[in-house]
This record gives sequence, structure tokens and C-alpha cells, in this order.
Amino acid sequence: MDRLMKAIWLRLVREDRGQDLVEYALIVAAVGLALITTVNQLSTAVVSLYSSITQGLTSIGATGS
Repeated sequence: MDRLMKAIWLRLVREDRGQDLVEYALIVAAVGLALITTVNQLSTAVVSLYSSITQGLTSIGATGS
């Protein structure tokens, strides 16, 4: 029984097939987080630009009459 447990333990320690999957998952998570941050900042900038344009058009319409 002791040999079996030692063999299982050594196999688990030496096993590295799942390591690539974990690394790829971490890369995907980092890229996803970067995309979420970028889209959030971009949407804030677009909303600000849209607000500026609508305010400019409103002021042109108010002074143009």
C-alpha cells in the first residue's frame, strides 16, 4: 500500500500535461480583462463625444432661429 501511494504521489508530482491548459487559461483571462477595461473606457469616451455633439447641435439650433 505504501508503494502504491508513493507511486501515485510521484506520478502527480511529475505530471505536467495540464500545465499548458492552465497557462492558456491565464492568458485568456488576462486578455479578457484588458478587453473589458478597454471597452469600458472607450464607451465612456464615445458617450462623452456624443453628449458634446448633441449639446453643440442644440446650441446651434437655439441660436440659429
